[in-house]
Amino acid sequence: MEPDLTPISLQESFCFACSPDVPCFNECCRDLNQFLTPYDILRLKNHLRLSSGEFLRKYTSQHIGPESGLPIVTLKPNDPYKLTCPFVTDTGCRVYENRPSSCRMYPLMRAVSRSRSSGEMTAQFMVLRESHCFGFEDGKTRTLRQWIDEQGCAVYNENNDKLMQIISLKNRLVPGPLNIKSSRLFHTALYDLDNFGSQIQNNGLLDNFDVNSNIMDAALENDAALLDLGMKWIKWVLSDQN
Repeated sequence: MEPDLTPISLQESFCFACSPDVPCFNECCRDLNQFLTPYDILRLKNHLRLSSGEFLRKYTSQHIGPESGLPIVTLKPNDPYKLTCPFVTDTGCRVYENRPSSCRMYPLMRAVSRSRSSGEMTAQFMVLRESHCFGFEDGKTRTLRQWIDEQGCAVYNENNDKLMQIISLKNRLVPGPLNIKSSRLFHTALYDLDNFGSQIQNNGLLDNFDVNSNIMDAALENDAALLDLGMKWIKWVLSDQN
């Protein structure tokens, strides 16, 4: 049975609940095909007290996007047959406080488009109803805007939109797959943050990039600032290739 998608605005309400009391609890954590954004990885690796390299090796697989030609990171299933999430337990998600953005939004989906003329980003939302999910049969009624606030989605959406801007820029300036060197730089700057910071400090990776010393100092002290710097640098690299 195909899932049902219904558009919803920020002011519209919907009813939903997800807890151990719902019969389908944990079902959405199976049959996994989970893409991770750079900000997802930042939050998860810090939650698990792992370096970005350790997290990537233990929990993820890397692919090249067929349309974007960019490295894509997916969560490696815990069970190769049931395709279960490596973080799900009988009592729920063990990384719930720092769960990925798509998990936070569920049962909602968010799609972003960018105007070619103005560059403005526009978000559209849809309610996803899947046959295995019974969360709509009971629960609290709230608006979409309230859901985003309750689930802590805003900071994830903000960072994910920056990634979408990079993808849009890359597709416009550098169509097709990146060369091996550029692909590695992209992966390091956005997904392997600890390695990125090390490359900056020890190998002068950003020596040719004009960046304010205060921004650099903040980036070397804070992962979120480091990711923001990495995104700005990648946009500069892409523009420099054109």
